[in-house]
Amino acid sequence: MEHPILFINLILEKLGIHVPAQPHSFADQLLQPHVTYTWVIMLLLVCLSALAARSLKMVPEGGQNFFELAITGIEDFMIGVTGEEGRFMFPLIASLGFFILCSNYLGVIPGFASPTANLNTTAACALIVVFMTHVLGVKFHGVKYIKHFMGPVWWLTPLILPIEIVSHLSRILSLSIRLFGNIFGDELVLSILFFLAGLYLAPVPMMFLGLFTGLVQAFIFCLLSMMYFAGAIEHAH
Repeated sequence: MEHPILFINLILEKLGIHVPAQPHSFADQLLQPHVTYTWVIMLLLVCLSALAARSLKMVPEGGQNFFELAITGIEDFMIGVTGEEGRFMFPLIASLGFFILCSNYLGVIPGFASPTANLNTTAACALIVVFMTHVLGVKFHGVKYIKHFMGPVWWLTPLILPIEIVSHLSRILSLSIRLFGNIFGDELVLSILFFLAGLYLAPVPMMFLGLFTGLVQAFIFCLLSMMYFAGAIEHAH
């Protein structure tokens, strides 16, 4: 989606750097909004993490209360889904969750774009999850992980194996397109409302709906990722 005004693009134009609408080289790709605003989210999360870790206290107060509540809640929920075996994957799930949530919310602010409103970003997140799913399977089961793809009896393997392969590949589409479609649609409606009504009351309900949608989509992405991890950890039957 082509945004009418993006702050980073304006800054780059002032510096004499042209941002092409249709990238033709790797350098052009690096200047696209979904890449530049991904760096904004990463910088924001690094700064917040540094600030939270710098002032840790035995008796939490202020922002430490919020971060401890959020991190502990995600960890407990993940252990409830994957079991204790999946605890060591918590940093990946938490990182993806915070990144996706902040990316979803960034597009609600006028002049900013959601990295997750671009299929390249959501597909990259989905590929990480699917790849780590199979890493987990091999870690816990070794060569026997292949049994997850072979079905309950050996003579069904020629039928089950292609189905399982397609099923695992479709996880990439499921994770990426669901997140991309919802955030892209939300940004599109917001852009239309801002164009028609300006910064008045008309877009405000849609902005609140965008905040709710962003939270739900980040939760669904993390929940499905946890379920995939749990499926790779458990023994094949």
